[in-house]
Amino acid sequence: MSDVNKVVLAYSGGLDTSVIVRWLQDTYHCEVVTFTADIGQGEEVEPARAKAEALGIKEIYIDDLREEFVADFVYPMFRANTIYEGEYLLGTSIARPLIAKRLIEIANETGADTISHGATGKGNDQVRFELGAYALKPGIKVIAPWREWDLSSRESLMAYCEERNIPVDYASSKKKSPYSMDANLLHISYEGGVLEDPWAEAEEEMWRWSVSPEAAPDEATYIELDFVRGDITAINGETMSPATVLEYLNKVGGANGIGRDDIVENRYVGMKSRGCYETPGGTIMLKAHRTIESITLDREVAHLKDELMPRYATMIYNGYWWSPERKMMQQMIDASQATVNGEVRVKLFK
Repeated sequence: MSDVNKVVLAYSGGLDTSVIVRWLQDTYHCEVVTFTADIGQGEEVEPARAKAEALGIKEIYIDDLREEFVADFVYPMFRANTIYEGEYLLGTSIARPLIAKRLIEIANETGADTISHGATGKGNDQVRFELGAYALKPGIKVIAPWREWDLSSRESLMAYCEERNIPVDYASSKKKSPYSMDANLLHISYEGGVLEDPWAEAEEEMWRWSVSPEAAPDEATYIELDFVRGDITAINGETMSPATVLEYLNKVGGANGIGRDDIVENRYVGMKSRGCYETPGGTIMLKAHRTIESITLDREVAHLKDELMPRYATMIYNGYWWSPERKMMQQMIDASQATVNGEVRVKLFK
């Protein structure tokens, strides 16, 4: 284990990654650099700095990546009208390549030879982080603690903290949601809890970004979206940055009961998983983009894009954002958007 000298850890400041910091220090006797990203998850990220300092971390990165996330990842994906298995708008999938990219950038800046993440051994995220890292820096080493340690439950993590005097917010830990959640500017996802039973309806109090259609206003809301080369640049005549566009659409869409989804998806690692998603802004973007393409795209170009989209979506879902084939397809998709300019009026109603 002496070949690991410095590790860049994707660090949230929560229980799991706080344990990982100390576990890396104890197991590999290495220096740890923490990296915390703000991609619009709706939580303060600055408190992670004090938590990392309390664990003895000297190099701490806290980056606001919201604009880069939407401009360089969400927008290019939506130019392809991307949707996985007919339902999923890839909210989690599209955030992982950005985090992998920043992990590698920080590793290069700090001279680290290894990166680490808190993804479990059962999900897709471990694959997405690691494929991205290997694509961007083939010689990088990756440590995935959940595949190595014997801490298999929340209780064992708490016990580990007590034994090693790791500071934990016990009050917040006791209020933990029964769901496994992931949020960014594009979506919020929910797994676990009652959702493990596919017959059980999702509880209304679970949803955070949207009202139910039953509770949505009985009067429609109209918005006008300006497109330039396939990307939304203004709403109701007001020029906005990519992140601001998505924030606005999330708010207005959620208020009108738009963007909920409840699906069972096929994971790359070979299992089926039920997930509930709120993607109000993305739902509006997809509909509006297809609408303007119906007017501005050549028929055969539009049909070819539709044929290729499922392959493109699968690449993103499976973690191949940085692959040469995805980049090649992106060049074709981006070229198709030269004529996708104009204004779309959208009616939002339940």
